[in-house]
Amino acid sequence: MTAVDTPTTGLRTGQSLVHRPGRWIDNWNAEDTAQWNNGAKAIASRNLKWSIFAEFLGFVIWQLWSIVVVQLPKAGFTFDTGQIFWLISMPSLVGATLRFPYTFMVARFGGRNWTIISAGLLLIPSIALGICVGNPATPFPVMLFVAALAGLGGGNFASSMSNITYFYPQSQKGWALGLNAAGGNLGAAVAQLVVPIVITIGAAGTLNLSLAGWFWVPFILVAMWGAWKRMDNLSSAKADFAGSLAALREPHLWILALLYIGTFGSFIGFASVFPKLIADQFPAYSTFHIMAASISLAFLGALVGSLARPAGGKLADRFGGARVTIAAFGVMALGALLVIAVLSLGNFWLFLASFLLIFVATGVGNGSTYRMIPSVFAARSGVSDAHTNSGDVSTQRKTAAALGLISAIGAYGGFIIPQVLGNSKIATGSYTGAIYGFIGAYLVMMAVTAFFYLRRGSSVAGQRI
Repeated sequence: MTAVDTPTTGLRTGQSLVHRPGRWIDNWNAEDTAQWNNGAKAIASRNLKWSIFAEFLGFVIWQLWSIVVVQLPKAGFTFDTGQIFWLISMPSLVGATLRFPYTFMVARFGGRNWTIISAGLLLIPSIALGICVGNPATPFPVMLFVAALAGLGGGNFASSMSNITYFYPQSQKGWALGLNAAGGNLGAAVAQLVVPIVITIGAAGTLNLSLAGWFWVPFILVAMWGAWKRMDNLSSAKADFAGSLAALREPHLWILALLYIGTFGSFIGFASVFPKLIADQFPAYSTFHIMAASISLAFLGALVGSLARPAGGKLADRFGGARVTIAAFGVMALGALLVIAVLSLGNFWLFLASFLLIFVATGVGNGSTYRMIPSVFAARSGVSDAHTNSGDVSTQRKTAAALGLISAIGAYGGFIIPQVLGNSKIATGSYTGAIYGFIGAYLVMMAVTAFFYLRRGSSVAGQRI
């Protein structure tokens, strides 16, 4: 077959993939149907699977402190409310900040190579946590520094998503990115489910908080091995600085980042603080004892939010991300209103159900908002059908950079939400004021989404964003 240039992407179709030492692949073009059906699809699927596992462990490490802080008093630590909320929110602050440099690591080292490195870095916070929580005399500044190290896990998301976006055609990005993100997000749920079990079962029913860190070391080593043996580097994956600067100059990057603070920021923020909220409001329900193990129902929030994320991407593929995102914000506002109503009733199960509704909506909104990003950037580059056409190479590189940058900005919600809730608790003795603030923010974000992406006179009018 003769290779030809395609006017929509600038990539050459009809070329065969070239495999070089170090698991580098040349001539990758996911939009080339023939190439996709003759081996590229299987390669993309293999890389996606190991990317999900590595990112999953990143989220596990990132969210360990959300469940560990609830156990600190039992282990002999005596931190006040403000200090506890700093231990909860510090990993999100560091993780969000690390997402900026992590966005460029795939272009610098290759997706496979950086996955090995970034997974290996997770050994530092897991081992450090295992050491410091074993001694109740560990001072707060040391604990806060170790909690900050957990932010290494939060950075993985940006590089993983930027990498995977190159492997899939535009028409399948919503599902692939949603699945990759959901697999990672599940790490938050698994951490909150497994840690209470491990720290009790592992010591014959007595508390051994150090196992919260040490338990994950073998899994991290498996992820490093899997990335080394089964993942690939794409020579076309170039999210360069020029593309990033161009993305930063695009006004829609900041609009989408605001929306992502509302969706992903709410997911990771509420996931981080949910165990603490349950322990404060319903201490009798903070753990359930099954045989020798302690189970925390807080994991259900992160679980349903993670499972809903691919559905959000899939719905966005079908109906357009803007419509799905608006609906998600509406449900989040409704769920928050229900939380306020049931707090006065003192009913744990209604409280849990109301928060699970919020988590489902954040998951759907995560998937739909993230699906909007490539469509918006393609539309702004002037393609005729931005929902199915990813644009030329320059646009794809700008999109990849935007995916990482927006994920970084959105992750700051994981710091904002625990801090707002903590300050509300300290100032008023209640979380209600903070939740009212979140409701107002969700309504504003609904209006912003409609104005910029569904209004007929908008800059992307006529496109199915």
